[in-house]
Amino acid sequence: MSLSITDVSVTTLQGSPKPISDYAGKVLLIVNVASYCGYTPQYQGLEALYQKYRDQGLEVLAFPCNDYGMQEPDSTDKIQQFCETKYGITFPLFDKVHAKGAEQHPLYAKLTQAEPKGDVAWNFEKFLVNKQGEVVGRYKSAVAPDSAELSRDIERELGL
Repeated sequence: MSLSITDVSVTTLQGSPKPISDYAGKVLLIVNVASYCGYTPQYQGLEALYQKYRDQGLEVLAFPCNDYGMQEPDSTDKIQQFCETKYGITFPLFDKVHAKGAEQHPLYAKLTQAEPKGDVAWNFEKFLVNKQGEVVGRYKSAVAPDSAELSRDIERELGL
């Protein structure tokens, strides 16, 4: 039996609840992000992916996270300003979450129960979720957004 994330709700940067079910029928790329990480330049590649595939049904959902090396200490307002100013981000950024530990957000609790199971290792780990809300791919931080593997898997899920 597949594990669906569609019953989870997250919080927008403005503090409003946003059910993942609002993205029903979309392919999701869920990423825990940080502003002061060696992988932070991946924002540029994530935005390029979003621009390339959003009209075909891809949504990139970014969750600031300070769990790894304290690399996201800023307020959500400052994070949003940084992402928009430095990287021109247009995909949704959400409120900060914990991707691991006792305060792990329910979204990450479900994501990390999908195969291959296990904690998120670092910032910019990516989860690919199909149109039914099931995790169908997991990519470590070093897998760049423009990697052939990730593009291939996104195109497969979009039916391209």
